[in-house]
Amino acid sequence: MNIGSIVCRSTGELLEQLPRGAGALLLAEEVISGSAMRPLAEYIVNQPTWSDIPILLLTRSGADSVDVRRAVDRLGNVTLMERPVRTTALISAARSSIRARERQYQVRDADQRKDEFLATLAHELRNPLAPIRTSMGILKHLYPDSDPVTRLRNVVDRQVSHLTRLVDDLLDVARITSGKVVLKRDRITLRSVVNHAVEISSSAMEVKKHRLDVIELDSDYVLDADHARLVQSVANLLVNAAKFTPPEGHIVLGTHVDGDTVTFSVRDNGIGLERSSLTRIFDLFAQTPVPGEVPTGLGIGLSLARQFAEMHGGNLRAVSDGPGRGSEFILTLPVVVAQKECTLRKEAVVTPPAAPGSLRKVLVVDDNVDAADTLQALLGMDGFAVTTVYNGVAAVDQVKVATPDVVVMDIGMPGLDGYDAARLIRRQPGGEKILLIALTGWGQSNDRRRASEAGFDHHLVKPVDYDMLMKCLESLSGERVAQGA
Repeated sequence: MNIGSIVCRSTGELLEQLPRGAGALLLAEEVISGSAMRPLAEYIVNQPTWSDIPILLLTRSGADSVDVRRAVDRLGNVTLMERPVRTTALISAARSSIRARERQYQVRDADQRKDEFLATLAHELRNPLAPIRTSMGILKHLYPDSDPVTRLRNVVDRQVSHLTRLVDDLLDVARITSGKVVLKRDRITLRSVVNHAVEISSSAMEVKKHRLDVIELDSDYVLDADHARLVQSVANLLVNAAKFTPPEGHIVLGTHVDGDTVTFSVRDNGIGLERSSLTRIFDLFAQTPVPGEVPTGLGIGLSLARQFAEMHGGNLRAVSDGPGRGSEFILTLPVVVAQKECTLRKEAVVTPPAAPGSLRKVLVVDDNVDAADTLQALLGMDGFAVTTVYNGVAAVDQVKVATPDVVVMDIGMPGLDGYDAARLIRRQPGGEKILLIALTGWGQSNDRRRASEAGFDHHLVKPVDYDMLMKCLESLSGERVAQGA
């Protein structure tokens, strides 16, 4: 093992070098005396989770000084070596430290590969979900009055929604561990958070016939928070309560506001928790066994809820009187802006084209044949004239033959991918007037940015919410339709 070294003549120079990478630090006691300790300690505290840089501290002979004791307390991975030090002992300690540091880098690389795998897995799982959900939409059109078909369709739809949430949780884990999650704060209402969280968790309640009581405040409140993440957190608490509460159990969702702080509490009469589990259950992939049941879920929901709470400056904790005595999860967030009676925003009603003369030409592009064909069938039932091709080259060629009003295109296609196909379509005569919609399994912020740079007007994630797709198509009724007339 060859050991290279860089000599730093001041604490400032040391702090400039550290972010470039270091196997270990070799410090003299004099370097960390007095105020020089603080910036180094701050750097150590703010290391990435995988990092614990080894520090070899050369001390004066004799009794330990105050500075040495402070270094041991505040610098973490410290090995003390009293001077004078034998050369062989120093080299041996340095080699051991660097060997341990190499293991840390291996852990970092393994975590990065894990994050990439989770993101890829989420993408691959979304692809088969898309035609399943679209097929359910087709059944709804074909058999609107058939009770047996409706029951089966509802079962499939609930399971697809559940699997989609699991996929989204996997992707959120990858985003958080790689530092890619950024809160999108906005002015939202407390009531909208509660309503959406209850809606998302309703299927989990229905399966076990739980009774859910929602204790609402007399007044609504305005929050400064990320709506999607806050709804996801409360919904995860409700789903968790449903999972660990026996059939026909009782679950209560309450809210309380005190100054700038809102508190959500989810209480159940389920299996309860042992004292040792009250903090462990928030660990990533932690599973709590349910007596008589096969373990289900990924052990992600509570961990995500706590991390989203902390990103908002709040916290999440669990309370239980013990096994068999139920549990309560308390989510506290300092996000209240002001008290305000408000009306929830109404969703836009989408009316598809009906008259033959108003048919809009749609080109669907996806290398997943089932996904493309089922979307073609569903759009056709809503009055659109739809053409389907299965790769990027064919999409560009089809636009040359007959310019569509809309192109709904997958991104991750072999050969010519969706980004390059979109750029080529925009260069075609009339290509600037086409509404380009990316429909893909890749849903991170970077993917949305790349789609926008390639020329896409909208970026939707599989399995697509059909109402959301219809809203995108409705934008044709404005300026873009006028330009294409």
